Amino acid sequence: MACLALSLCSIPACAQSIPSANAQAASPRIDSQVTQIPGSQTLDRVVAVVNNHAILASDIDEEIRLSVLDPNGQSSGPLTPQHALEQLISRALIEQQMRQEDIQAADPTQPEVDARLKEIRTELPACLHANCASDAGWKAFLAAHGLTQQLVEQALRYRLQILSFIELRFRQGISVSDQEIAAYYNDTLLPLYTKDEDRPPLEKVAPRIQEILLQKKVNLLFDEWLRNLRTQGQVEVLDQSLEEPGSAAAHVQGAPASGEAR
Repeated sequence: MACLALSLCSIPACAQSIPSANAQAASPRIDSQVTQIPGSQTLDRVVAVVNNHAILASDIDEEIRLSVLDPNGQSSGPLTPQHALEQLISRALIEQQMRQEDIQAADPTQPEVDARLKEIRTELPACLHANCASDAGWKAFLAAHGLTQQLVEQALRYRLQILSFIELRFRQGISVSDQEIAAYYNDTLLPLYTKDEDRPPLEKVAPRIQEILLQKKVNLLFDEWLRNLRTQGQVEVLDQSLEEPGSAAAHVQGAPASGEAR
């Protein structure tokens, strides 16, 4: 789940914290595509509405800039505006459901945020090249990607909160049997080794295999839950150029993914 904590959710500029259910219910229906002051130039524009929650063009821009912190996304190329919108839509649905279910995801402590930030500065591939471990290198990295320390910490705090919610919502009650662990060991893990290699004993890798299988089960439940939210919710994309084929089944970036034990 460490991958999830790094890459799941970056916070939109207009959502520094999750508002209360009453505040959300009181929000008026947003129909305007433009946020504008009379007699002045356009400041921002609404590109999508998710159950009365507006997603702005500036949110997409911020999502793209923050995607540099995703260790998995960099290998597949820059985040597109279309994909960024899908992530923001999924995130809005998750936030709204968190309020409805009244599941209080633990607010991460500052030490937890600091630890995640340290991981990024010392382990993120893009940061290794920029020498982010040093204060000067980190400052240059932030400036090069249009980010600030405050924005990054805010995003990491939000990601950790979402991770806490997923743990509470989906992981409780899930179990992995000894038979499932043995089947993964024999059918998936052992074929990765040649006959000349020392194959690890089952008892040594069983905890890691259990974690992988738990993540797979959480992933299946999470995907189905998110698809249902998208189907039942009112999602209106106002900028048609941002729609992607098959977007209704889009995943949140960094959803729990299975790994390999070796």
